[in-house]
Amino acid sequence: MAGEVHDIFIIGGGINGCGIARDAVGRGYSVFLAEMNDLASGTSSGSTKLIHGGLRYLEYYEFRLVRESLMEREVLWACAPHIIWPMRFVLPHHAGLRPAWLLRLGLFLYDHIGGRKLLPATKTLDMRNDPAARPLKSLYTKAFEYSDCWVNDARLVALNARDAADKGAILRTRTKVVGARRDTDRWTLTVQDMLSGAKEEIQARLVVNAAGPWVDDVLSGVVGSNQPHNVRLVQGSHIVVRKKFDDPRAYFFQNTDGRIIFAIPYEQDFTLIGTTDQDYHGDPAKVTISDTEIDYLCAAASEYFAAPVQREDVVWTYSGVRPLYDDGASKAQEATRDYVLKADGPEGMAPLLNIFGGKITTFRRLAEHMLEKIEERLGKRGDPWTARGTLPGGDFAVDGFDSELRRLMGDYPFLDQRHAWRLLRLYGTKARLLLGEAGALADLGRHFGSNLYEAEVRYLIDREWAIVAQDILWRRTKMGLHLNASEADALDQFMKSAVERRRQIAAE
Repeated sequence: MAGEVHDIFIIGGGINGCGIARDAVGRGYSVFLAEMNDLASGTSSGSTKLIHGGLRYLEYYEFRLVRESLMEREVLWACAPHIIWPMRFVLPHHAGLRPAWLLRLGLFLYDHIGGRKLLPATKTLDMRNDPAARPLKSLYTKAFEYSDCWVNDARLVALNARDAADKGAILRTRTKVVGARRDTDRWTLTVQDMLSGAKEEIQARLVVNAAGPWVDDVLSGVVGSNQPHNVRLVQGSHIVVRKKFDDPRAYFFQNTDGRIIFAIPYEQDFTLIGTTDQDYHGDPAKVTISDTEIDYLCAAASEYFAAPVQREDVVWTYSGVRPLYDDGASKAQEATRDYVLKADGPEGMAPLLNIFGGKITTFRRLAEHMLEKIEERLGKRGDPWTARGTLPGGDFAVDGFDSELRRLMGDYPFLDQRHAWRLLRLYGTKARLLLGEAGALADLGRHFGSNLYEAEVRYLIDREWAIVAQDILWRRTKMGLHLNASEADALDQFMKSAVERRRQIAAE
């Protein structure tokens, strides 16, 4: 690699960084991406896991953002039907809060401004006889049901990264940018391997700062800008409880403080409840849910559910820090979710392009807009393509999941439906690559607990940059919800040995 000059160097392995890497390399640019931790280890795995227009953003007149988001739902669903699928949301009318006519007006706009073609339209529910009313208090007699999509957010990042690498991009995780020098025609970036401590220099014609919550830190600490302040850090936390309802629909609950939360079917056995919105001033890497947030989410959900949600019901929590563009909004929940792309630095020097804000739903469009800016500086190489390109494992019809599941179970009859469903939802058609020639569960190697086997672990080490157990248990999969502490420790020890052996082989 000595002497090689890449077209684009990307700082950050979240959804925006990996989405840009995939789009750029697919157009013919050479790309190097460095992520200081694991893929999706920050904001991108801390979302509410929705591909949605953002119904409540209409209240803040974010019409451009909502329209773009609504248009992306069916585009992304077609690109990755294994990790993205439609979900119906039930919005109970709460007397004393937003009036029914206002909700219906908002949902009318929601149905009609985003080019909806496949997702079903909004309808009104009589909660006196609809199954969606069963887990709720009897005082909610009217509700609206509308469409959005669910996404496995961390998988979305990993699959964008995998596709980028398959197309020729270089992706390095656990690699931190510790220095940068800008000349007229190129950047020289010093990167450090966070595991070995080794440093090397990488050259590129253009740098994209997609560091998420650390975007200002990169500007001040690496690039040398004077005290930048472009993002407002907002903490969003979620709780996961044992399944509160059997209905496949999710719930959209209004709160008396004007905020909203979702209650969503999660990982077959659980219910996901969130999110909160509060300003955050600490290290984004150390964000954790507060007792106040747990109490808030429990109380907000208990306003609707007949059986209250209590602290002892919580089996897992997670928090993320959203790097929202600082538009001066008075409240965290009012800050814009739109993205802003800005160039930084003097004319005549190698370009630096920064990303402020954004949401997971619009990552693909953000990448296209970033490529427009890259083309202005490096020249055009290829046309936009990601609206038509499937992500790895997503090469089947949007309504074809059940058929794929039957086919997978037919080819691997030793898999029970739960195991096959999980593999297909994570890997799509690539599940066959993982399972290989296996004819029995024993052929999948060591059993780590639940339905996690060595074949899947090795696949994630070899193809998806997994290094430690946390990468698999809480990002590539959510098997952390199903393995106990001793099983997780055994997985970690196995992975340390497997990763070290892989390093030795690579060094020989």
